[in-house]
Amino acid sequence: MSDTNELNGGQVIIDYLIKEKVPYVFGLCGHGNIGLIDAMHERQDDIGTISVHHESVAGFMADVYYRVSGQPTATFTSCGPGSANLPISLGNAFFDSVPFLAITGNVPTSQFNRGAFQETYRHYQADFPSTVQAYCKRVYQPTRGEQVPLMMRQAWKTMTTGRPGPVVLDVPFDIFKEAAASETPDPAAWSANISSRCGADPDGVVTAVDMLLSAEKPVIVVGQGVRYGGAADELLALAERLQIPVASSASGLGAIPVQHPLSLGLVQRGGTYQSNHACRQADVLLALGVRFDDRTSSSWIPGYSFTIPPTRLIHVDIDPEEIGRNYPVALGLMADVRTFLRQVLAELDRRGHSGEPTPASRKWLAAIDGYRAEWNAFVAPGFVDDSSPINPQRAAVEIDKALPEDAILVSDIGVHHNWLLQFCNPTRPDSLIGSMGFGPMGFGVAGVMGAKLAAPDRPCVSVCGDGAFFMHANVLGTAVEYNIPVVWVVWNNYAYGSIRGLQRGYLD
Repeated sequence: MSDTNELNGGQVIIDYLIKEKVPYVFGLCGHGNIGLIDAMHERQDDIGTISVHHESVAGFMADVYYRVSGQPTATFTSCGPGSANLPISLGNAFFDSVPFLAITGNVPTSQFNRGAFQETYRHYQADFPSTVQAYCKRVYQPTRGEQVPLMMRQAWKTMTTGRPGPVVLDVPFDIFKEAAASETPDPAAWSANISSRCGADPDGVVTAVDMLLSAEKPVIVVGQGVRYGGAADELLALAERLQIPVASSASGLGAIPVQHPLSLGLVQRGGTYQSNHACRQADVLLALGVRFDDRTSSSWIPGYSFTIPPTRLIHVDIDPEEIGRNYPVALGLMADVRTFLRQVLAELDRRGHSGEPTPASRKWLAAIDGYRAEWNAFVAPGFVDDSSPINPQRAAVEIDKALPEDAILVSDIGVHHNWLLQFCNPTRPDSLIGSMGFGPMGFGVAGVMGAKLAAPDRPCVSVCGDGAFFMHANVLGTAVEYNIPVVWVVWNNYAYGSIRGLQRGYLD
């Protein structure tokens, strides 16, 4: 190693995070990451450290911090059981397409394959990467100090480009202190100028516009691709211009304000009548960043939420693996959702489309107004039900009414989650945050602290079941220690309520 290499591996990692404007690292100390912690201490004026009481909490905080701010952060964990506590939150971020950098410690390189304390070695030396490869986009493991700058910049690029997701940087004990480089890579040169906002095939855009303009009963279905892609304004512009109603998957709620006249609300087995009924009658569906998982599709039961075919599906997603995964497409387009919507709006401009509703459009929207009125009449009694214990529907509505317009509600996993999705009225893409893919209990209990750090001036509330709260009640210590003023509303049904309901419904 050259004498000019002045920074060690830990210093390069922390300096790179600072250059990427990372405000916090979340994690827990252990003997495997003391070299990194030393580097963090040296730069404590430039980057904050949040020391939690369970590694999953660190991952959940990093996850929700990104969902609110759009800024990726990092976690730090030690070797063995320390990092083995992280895959739950890694998996949650991976399946919800949320990036954060997980910096995990490992045993010294000189002890690889010797069965050192906390080494995973029975199949391959220092084999923690095999533990997490199913729950992240990529694992990097430098075994020499000089590899740290290369892998650090590659990890960040992998994490933030294409379909975002978490990346693991697994660093052996000695590499944190080994000489690595004379300077840290400059993100402005390596990642800042990379755009993943690819547009759709121009001919495909023309075809999509043709299909939308010729449809008599079109519906737009939105997922997390709209929220994370920052496409809410473009979505609203297209929906209003063509007067197309918008249904939301659970991960798409808030992309259009739920109270907007064109919003149908939640489409899924626990969704609104107007949303499910409109989607199953649609002749053309424009799906934007939607996975069509078992919840959104109501377990793919034909005619429950969708009838594809004969409904013609235009499926747009940044990840081609999701296009046509669960339903056949009339038109599939790999594209960033915001870029695609801008292409569609530009094509409408090119054609001189006025935006005047057609007779078919007026008839379709009038029918939907009727479906909405039926639904509102059906659910209205629950909003004023005074029974005790409180009606869950009433509880969800009262929570929603109590929150100011700029509040952030982070829902945990459990039966309460379904009530919140159905009866809360998010006005922003980040008004209602939940775990939609992996579904780990404790996500909302811990994640709400990440929301508050990302938006310190906004009220942040977690609604969680008693089961989930007990799993991570240690968050109370973290909130007090770091003065993170959040509120937990515990939905106490003295049970794992969703499982109790499933047992009664499925097994009785």
